[in-house]
Amino acid sequence: MKKNAITNIIPLDFMWPVQNPFLFFAHHLDRYPPGNKNMGPSASLEGRNIGNDFTLKDGWRMYHGATVPGFPVHPHRGFETITVVLKGYVDHSDSHGQAGRYGEGDVQWMTAGSGLQHAEMFPLLNTEEENPAELFQIWLNLPKAKKFAEPHFKMLWSEDIPVYTSRDEKGKSTEVKLIAGSIENVNALPPAPDSWAATPENEVAVWIIQIEEGAQWNLPVAGEGVIRTLYFYKGEKIKVNGNEINADFAIELAAHEAVCIENGAARASMILLQGKPISEPVVQYGPFVMNTEADIQQAFNDYRKTEFGGWPWPSNSQVFPRNKGRFALYRNGIEENR
Repeated sequence: MKKNAITNIIPLDFMWPVQNPFLFFAHHLDRYPPGNKNMGPSASLEGRNIGNDFTLKDGWRMYHGATVPGFPVHPHRGFETITVVLKGYVDHSDSHGQAGRYGEGDVQWMTAGSGLQHAEMFPLLNTEEENPAELFQIWLNLPKAKKFAEPHFKMLWSEDIPVYTSRDEKGKSTEVKLIAGSIENVNALPPAPDSWAATPENEVAVWIIQIEEGAQWNLPVAGEGVIRTLYFYKGEKIKVNGNEINADFAIELAAHEAVCIENGAARASMILLQGKPISEPVVQYGPFVMNTEADIQQAFNDYRKTEFGGWPWPSNSQVFPRNKGRFALYRNGIEENR
């Protein structure tokens, strides 16, 4: 094993470090109290910067929400969002009339492409007990040829997401939930059609990895030039090619080098992001990611003129009835229920 497979080790905070082709990565972890009749927190909001509450107070945040936590209507253009909900629920609504409630392991893959508006709210459905919420929000760039692709909304339901399982010589297990990419003969569900991940040669991978106490696992080797970052976010200690690393660190790896992960005395949770970089200029301004400053100005002009289709919902912070289950409503009028 080559110890120089590790190229960098970075401590984790709320927003996690990323490499091209990824643009942004946030880990949301909130221990919300029981919900009130409006599916907001049944606790005082006094002392919070409502509308921009990103300070962890009493174990939770309202983000941009005023009544229900979350992110009211906002626009995007030029990239994709991958939202992985480990605990709790998200209510999605967008300017194309699409909607959904997903959580407890579900993943939403959304191509903003030429532009849309959407809202992502975190309804607190449980009125008697706490509402823990944990999710990853990942932004994946689009190449210039796909910046104006038709917006797309796709659900990857938890029970449908493939899982790769490995056992080491001691019988200890590693489980990998494949949101994108493949391991041996286990392949992720198809990504959004215009995604950078839709081309296998780009080797895009989004893996959630669970390693049993005392287990050992060899990461599959990827192509030279592919970027790879392993985020160790829950557990105690692991060894990566013999290097001891504590939880709450990102480990940047040379994807073409052999890497052995040895877990310590507690179950370890990690997420891996990987992909071939997009060799193009990146200009980002807030919710727009394009290739030039002129493209950004055009995005603002187009949004002012069209609002990317307007907003068809009665609220900018749209949530659905408390008793509504997991569902997805698509622009063709088809509703999928889980």
